[in-house]
This record gives sequence, C-alpha cells and structure tokens, in this order.
Amino acid sequence: MPANEPVATTFTASVRESVAASLADVDADLARRYPGAPGTRQPVHTVYVPADAAAGDTALSWGEDALALLDEHAPDAAAFAAVLGLPDGLAGPVYERVRAKLATEPVEDLRIDFEDGYGPRPDAEEDAAAVRAAELVAAALAPDALRPAPAWAGIRTKCLEAPVRDRGIRTLDVFLTALTARGGIPDGLVLTLPKVSYPEQVRVMVRLCAEFERAHGLPDGRLRFELQIETTQAVLGADGRATVARMIDAADGRVTSLHYGTFDYSAACGVDAAHQSLDHPAADHAKAVMQTAAAGTGVRLSDGSTNVIPTGPTERVHDAWRLHHRLVRRSLARAYHQGWDMHPGHLPTRYAAVYAYYREGLDEAGARLAAYVASVGGDVMDEPATARALSGYLLRGLDCGALDTGEVARRTGLTRADLDGLAGRSSRTA
Repeated sequence: MPANEPVATTFTASVRESVAASLADVDADLARRYPGAPGTRQPVHTVYVPADAAAGDTALSWGEDALALLDEHAPDAAAFAAVLGLPDGLAGPVYERVRAKLATEPVEDLRIDFEDGYGPRPDAEEDAAAVRAAELVAAALAPDALRPAPAWAGIRTKCLEAPVRDRGIRTLDVFLTALTARGGIPDGLVLTLPKVSYPEQVRVMVRLCAEFERAHGLPDGRLRFELQIETTQAVLGADGRATVARMIDAADGRVTSLHYGTFDYSAACGVDAAHQSLDHPAADHAKAVMQTAAAGTGVRLSDGSTNVIPTGPTERVHDAWRLHHRLVRRSLARAYHQGWDMHPGHLPTRYAAVYAYYREGLDEAGARLAAYVASVGGDVMDEPATARALSGYLLRGLDCGALDTGEVARRTGLTRADLDGLAGRSSRTA
C-alpha cells in the first residue's frame, strides 16, 4: 500500500485513553518498585573484621599478607595458574593484575563487625569500640585517605532480635553520632543489619535511620543499609510467601543489597557442619529466591563466604585456594558478583577468579556488543536487554581492574560513556 495511505483501525482514542487510565496505578507501581539497576560500581567482595581487631592499616596489612602468601606458595604466574587451572593465555595477565590489586586496593569493601565476629562485651567496651570504628571509617572514606583504602566501609551491628536489640541500636547510635561529629556521613558508608527474619524488623531500621536524619538535619533517605539473609524465615515465611520480597518493600527504598549468610542459614536448615557451603542445594534455593525478589528493584546481591582458610603447608594452601576459586567462579556464573572474604589468603583467589572471568569473555562480549551497535548480524542476534548485560559485564570488569578502557575500546569501538549509556548507568560514582 502507498506510504501515505491511511491505515484502517478499530480502537478509538477513547479506548486507548481508558486503558491508560486503568493501568496508571500499575505503571506507577512498576516505576516505584522496579527502578532498575542503580548504575554505580559494585564491590566484588566484602571483608569483615571484628571490631576489636580493626585498625587504620587493615586494608594495607591484608594486602601485604596476601602478597606474602603468593610469594611463598605461588611465586610466579605459571605456579599460580597451575594451582587454579588457568589457561596459558590468562596466566600472565591475571597474575600481574592480582598482584597490582593487592598492592593498590586489596580491600574494596570493609565491614567492622560487632556481631558474630565480636560477640557480647561490656557496654562501656562496645561503646568505645563503636567510637573507634567511626574514627576508622571516617579516615578510610575521607577524600584524602592514605592508600590503599577501601571504597566502601561501615559496620555490622548486632541484630534486632530481643536479646541483643538494645545493644545493637545503641552501637548504631554511638557509631553514627561519632561519625557525624567527625565531618558528617561520608560517601561509601555501609550499614549492615544481620539476621533479619520479619519485614517489621526492616521497618524498625528504616525508622531508626529516619530518626537520626531528622535529629541531625540530614536529607531524607541519606542513610541506607544492607540486609543479611541468614534465617529461613527471611526466605520463606510462615504464610508461605517470600519474606525477602516483603523486606525490600518494607525498606522504602533504603535497602542497597542482600547478603547471603552461609553458615547461619545452613545451620538453620539442619545442614551438618561438614556440608555447609556456598554450593549446597539449600544455599542455592535461598539465593535463587533472593535473586528473584531483588530483580529489577535496584537491590544488589552478595554471596557469602567459605570458612576454609588458606594457611599451613603449601599443599593445604593450594587446596583451599582451589576451593575458594571454584566457589567464586560459580557465584559469578550465577550473577552473584560479590561475596564475603574472611582471611587475607582469600584475596588472591578472589581476584584471580574475578579477573579471569572478565578477561576470558572480553573478546566475545566485545564482538557481540560491537555487532549490536553496528546493527550487524552474526552468530548471535542480540536484543537490547542482552546489550545492557554485555555492557554491564564490561563495566564490571573495568570497575574492578580486570580490564582497562583501551582494550575494551579496541574490541567494541565504544568509550566508557558509551558503555554507561548502553548499560543504563546514569553516573560512574562509586
């Protein structure tokens, strides 16, 4: 038919307007509940240190300890690759980048722990530790902080269950008050609320944050927090509903991420200690529910940790490294781009797994994205959602140091700003 010839239709304008009106509430709810990815850098790990062990040089000492382990147990790229099964083409670049990372930013996200890693203490002792934690976080997140320093830092308080509730609230109060007195709430602050079981506990945390904001003249919503999912009730409630989805809703936009608690959750499910691991079926179920609940909400995901520590003779260190490397790779493949590390010896394999993951997929992701942008067909016909995923993949590799902008640009013909646009990132703030 001629291009200018009118096309016959049946639905009137009033029908379309009526449909739009009937779905207006749905449109608004979708926009509110599912704003999409936050468009900022996500750390690849969280390191937690008991409050009585945290120090101003924690990040530096962890990096030095990790490098010392490499020097002793894998002194060159070939030895490290042989332990982890890295292909020849990745061995050199991965090893070099891991060593550079351990020297410049060994800890991306630091959590000073007042919960399981700290335990019950006299009130005066915990008060003093909370003030000291504020001093350490303020120094670490200051614009002129001595390097290496984490990009994110904060505390994990005790939970809101009755036996420790008052102590947890007081530690949060003392910490935030001391932090505010030392220059205000810094960018990169992270608050972690553990052992959340009911949406009502999340609402209490929202109330505490709002009360503090009002008392100190802070903007509404300035304080946000992450939830540790480590009770069975947090995944599936007594009513048969996915509690974690209700928690995200109860947070009123303040929850930034969900962190899986490996050992508390496994124990709650009755898993024997010898089988408590990130790859247990009970863990996979919990994390799948978390992933589905968080999808599209802007709430990020973090896997848990392994308690197998790389210490002792070389054979034992290598076994622990292989286990940790495999678990990190497994998490990455399941879209859990962050995890918890418990020991400096976990850092080499954390970064080796992450760097190999992004470097081995660089050529394919770059070619597919270049073809998409050029609207050229190939072996795979990608859609906009896949282009967003490809861009996000490359951006995460850039953020953590696995890739550099030059090699990404050579494969895609795109700038960092181009990738931000394709991935839906509005900024590059950390």
